[in-house]
Amino acid sequence: MPSILELQNLKKYFATQKAVDDISLTVDRGQIFGLLGPNGAGKTTLIRMITGIFYPDDGQIFFDGKKFDPVNDTIGIGYMPEERGLYKKMKIGEQAMYLAQLKGLGHKEALEKIKKWFIKFEMESWWNKKVEDLSKGMSQKLQFVTTVLHEPKLVILDEPFSGLDPVNTNLIKDEIFNMAQNGTTVIFSTHRMEQVEEICTHIVLVNKGQKILDGTVAQVKQDFKENLFSIGAEHIPEQNGTAPFEMVRNKENSYIVRIKEGNKPNDVLSYLIQQNVTVHSFNEILPSLNEIFIRLVEGTPTARQFQTI
Repeated sequence: MPSILELQNLKKYFATQKAVDDISLTVDRGQIFGLLGPNGAGKTTLIRMITGIFYPDDGQIFFDGKKFDPVNDTIGIGYMPEERGLYKKMKIGEQAMYLAQLKGLGHKEALEKIKKWFIKFEMESWWNKKVEDLSKGMSQKLQFVTTVLHEPKLVILDEPFSGLDPVNTNLIKDEIFNMAQNGTTVIFSTHRMEQVEEICTHIVLVNKGQKILDGTVAQVKQDFKENLFSIGAEHIPEQNGTAPFEMVRNKENSYIVRIKEGNKPNDVLSYLIQQNVTVHSFNEILPSLNEIFIRLVEGTPTARQFQTI
């Protein structure tokens, strides 16, 4: 099946600023796709072109197997911006109905879907409340519902967990996973890298308008690993020149070592056994996405955290 979204050499300039500078990427159907980058990296401009708010200066967008038509194709996209996109003076039930009908749902179908979502999210009693009377977390739940109500093929979520407590955060996470399992594609944009690791299968990192990283979460972590391993042992004697590793950290029977080039994990275990070391645990340390993000954006070595402990 063709991808749900493909960007080819997309460019968008504002005066002398290159907000998006020749970015290409592909988003597969049913994928939970992380769009990452620091403030001012070009993420919002990219999203606004995908949703038809901005037109690209150059390049092409393909949606659902054909060239993107901003007039007709946006009906198949649900966009939840980081900024609130709700009318403050409007009652919640009326707001949900209005937005559902804008997305092409008839009154009867919209009412059925709204009631279903309101029951699922325990929002039934909110129907006649005004948006301005909601807490940040409550309005976030409403905005999520109005984004996915019409069952779009592509859902774009920008900081969807902002203002939510842990219970409601898990509620939204479960719905994201359910949507993906049912074939909906989700583009997830956030600064919280731990959420990206938990939710996303594929990520793209942009900085200064350019794509600097593109791959699956698992592969990216493998690509940036630094041969670091954690060892649980009562005592590891000082290494001589024949040791296949170098010590990075030693603290209370917990060791961080880096395997020397040309050696394998089994070489470390064999060496420790020869030294009569009882090993309780032996695990590879993969860098977090947060470490990789900092390394690429700021040029900070990912292993530095171990050197300063």
